[in-house]
Order: sequence, then structure tokens, then C-alpha cells
Amino acid sequence: MNIKTVGMISSYKGLETRGDWLWQQSPNQFGVWKNIQIQPLSPNPDFLLMYQFDFPELRQHKSWLHSLNRQPKQAELNIKSLLKNVPQEKIIYLLREPPLNEIIERNKHNYQEAQNYCGYISGPDDFAPIPDYMPAIWYHANSFRELNEMPPPEKVNPCSWITSGISRTTNHRQRLDFLQSLQSSNIKFDLYGRGLPSWAKSSGELGNKWYGMAPYYYNLAIENYADNNWYVSEKLWDALLAWCLPIYYGGPAADKLLPTGSFLRLPSLDEKGIAYIKEITATPDAWYAAKDAIAEARQIILHKLNLLNWLSEFVSSFS
Repeated sequence: MNIKTVGMISSYKGLETRGDWLWQQSPNQFGVWKNIQIQPLSPNPDFLLMYQFDFPELRQHKSWLHSLNRQPKQAELNIKSLLKNVPQEKIIYLLREPPLNEIIERNKHNYQEAQNYCGYISGPDDFAPIPDYMPAIWYHANSFRELNEMPPPEKVNPCSWITSGISRTTNHRQRLDFLQSLQSSNIKFDLYGRGLPSWAKSSGELGNKWYGMAPYYYNLAIENYADNNWYVSEKLWDALLAWCLPIYYGGPAADKLLPTGSFLRLPSLDEKGIAYIKEITATPDAWYAAKDAIAEARQIILHKLNLLNWLSEFVSSFS
């Protein structure tokens, strides 16, 4: 088989030097998946993925981008010099950030600029050139083979939530308000995350999300955005791959991608939602009832929704 190399550039801080990005999402060495090899730093790739790449900034959005830890002074870059002589039709632009009100103009600007350089442009919103779900990435350190073959780990505690104290947007603040209400309700759950406010009863930041998910029957998977038919993030993939039954708050995209019964729907971020969490987490019964659906969902995430598989299918379209 003729293996095609896929390079990558991104405005997410830390990815610019990651030579092994996504390698943990393949059972093969060095990021090989079927007909491709993901080599982010390749100087001469056959294809190029622009992954949440922010084009020269609109002045009013610089403070937002800085707070997201994006690469500084993006406007000073010569875009074409980053494209490594890859033909336009083989350059893929995937936008990852949801269309929150505070950055919707930023996202639209990225799509507009991407049309000058990229042959395929997509994102999880209705105004993207090609609206579509985000291919799956996950944040467990386990190998692909381990995730693929493992039985459910021992479950010892009822519920966890891994989140952050980010409060930049209305959606972030709504989530923090719900956290405060949930903790005031005295429902038993363990909280982990970075930058959480001083009032939050947190067990601290995790170096590996696995430890905050695998020992739990349930995980609260609460998206920053739930208002369109496209957006679903790693919050759901991570919970399922750790054999949790997610109590999920998000849009309808997940229903179209995963089998019925593989996650539960949190009805709202209010007293009704708190009552639902209390009822479900009181016993592990719902987890046992969902175990087969969770197993099926895990295989779909690993083999079908996987970003490497998406890239492989895109490359195959040029054969």
C-alpha cells in the first residue's frame, strides 16, 4: 500500500512542536492508519491538515485568542510559507471551536480566509462551507490497543466531573453556576479540573483524565455549546472510552453518531438537571443496563469517528 503522509499545523499552543500528535489513536507505530501516516512536522507532506488554525487576526478578537493560549502574532506569519508546497486541493481545514457568540465572527473570518488556501473546509456549525461533526480525538494516555481490547475497569465510585474554571463566555459562566448549584445539593460526585474557583470542592487538576473517569460508573459530560446539530466534543468520547456512562448535556449531534442507550441526556442545567443526576447516580443500575451500548459506542469512536480514520477516507478519495 502506498502510504501518504499527512502534515499538520494548528494555532493551539503546544501542538507546533508535537511530532507524535495523534499517534496514540492508532494501533500501529509512528501514526500509521491504513493508507496514511500522520506526521505533523513533516517538511514535505502529501496532504496538510490545518487544525483550528487562526488566520491573521481581527483586532477586536486578539484578547480572546491570547486567553486561549494560541500562537502569538499570527498576523505576522506568511500563510503560504506554512503550507509546505502542498496543492490546495490536498489542504484540509477543520475548525474545532464551537460558534459561541463571543467568537462567532472569528470563526466566520477563519472560514473566509481558508477558502484562499484549502480544498476542504469544515466545522461544527451551520455557516461552515461544509457543516459537519468534528472527527474524534481523545485525551487518554492509554494505547489504542489497550482501549480497543480492555474489559470495563473496576468501578468503585458513582460519578465524576472533569471541567475547568474558564469563565470567558456566557456559556462558561452558565456551567460554573450549575457546578455551584450541584455542589450545594450535596450529591456525591468527585470534581477535577484546572483553574477552578476557590469555592469549588475540587480534587485538583489531572495529568491523565483516565484516573478521573475509569473508576466511576458515571461521568458528567457537559459541553460548552449545545445549540446546533453539529457540535460534540471529546468530553463524550473520553467518558465512553473510560467505560463511563456519560450524563451528557449537549446538542443532538451525539444521537446521530452513537448507539441508543450509550449515554444519558441531562435535561437542563437547573434544578431539574440536578434532580436527574441525583436519581441516576444513586445506584449503578443504569450503568449495568447500558454496558453493551457503551461497548458498541467505544468501537465506533475508536474505528469510525477517529480523526485518523477520517483523514484516511479523505486521502482515499484521491485514489
